[in-house]
Amino acid sequence: MGKKSAARKDERKRKAKQGDGDSPTMAVDAGSSATSAKELSTKDYNRELKKLDVELVKLQQYVVAKGLKVCIVFEGRDTAGKGGTIKAIMDRVSPRVFFHIALPAPTEREKSQMYAQRYVPHLPAAGEIVIFDRSWYNRAGVERVMGFCTEDEAWEFLEVAPLFEQLMIKSGIILIKYWLEVSPEEQKRRLESRIGDGRKTWKLSPMDLKSYDRWDDYTKARDEMFATTDSSWAPWFVARSEDKKRVRLNVISHLLQHVPYKDVKAPKVELPGRKIGRYKAVDIPFKYVPEIF
Repeated sequence: MGKKSAARKDERKRKAKQGDGDSPTMAVDAGSSATSAKELSTKDYNRELKKLDVELVKLQQYVVAKGLKVCIVFEGRDTAGKGGTIKAIMDRVSPRVFFHIALPAPTEREKSQMYAQRYVPHLPAAGEIVIFDRSWYNRAGVERVMGFCTEDEAWEFLEVAPLFEQLMIKSGIILIKYWLEVSPEEQKRRLESRIGDGRKTWKLSPMDLKSYDRWDDYTKARDEMFATTDSSWAPWFVARSEDKKRVRLNVISHLLQHVPYKDVKAPKVELPGRKIGRYKAVDIPFKYVPEIF
């Protein structure tokens, strides 16, 4: 490594330790607030979620009516609850407005492209809300920790990411970034629950197992990512995810507070009258699905 390259690397690390100057660095901890709180019953959870679902539909209608462009990024350790939170957001809204983006590992062609190029086609157009289940921040996390990129590539990304996001915002995109934080004890419990549950085995990837013993490495990578990319124009919001029900409600409530929306007046809907019986159905020997329940 040349002297200039080494000097640049040292300067990056110094800035990461100090923060970017626009936003304070954050000490992140899964904490005990969620675990010490009274357990949220399924009945209470569903009641609160129903209220939030109504507001999400209002948000959806406003985004379409006003042509807003919303991009939501979810990051966090394995088992932090990103997928479940995204599913809770999208459960009652239109898949033609809300888009869930979870890209697989890059192809050989994508590896040869400019980094983040494969994410750009998925950014929202007018009237769309795009949710990234992991994003361009893969480079700051799993790629860096697991050796899929060099340290120089990782630091170059951390330098450029705030500028990339500034361009997104200047183009009219509302960008919201969430980090879901889980404790090592809860992560272990969730990983173990996947081993013997046939509904969850698909969630347990070889990469999860390789990453399991790299907790401290991921913590260091996370802290340096926050220090360099927690900008005033695109800050990180951390949600404690020890309790899956609570984190879903907390994130949805927060999201609704950070994307401006109002009720969109819609015409009153009444079903028109109809006549049935003008056509006699043909007696077709349909192949019915067995009714075993």
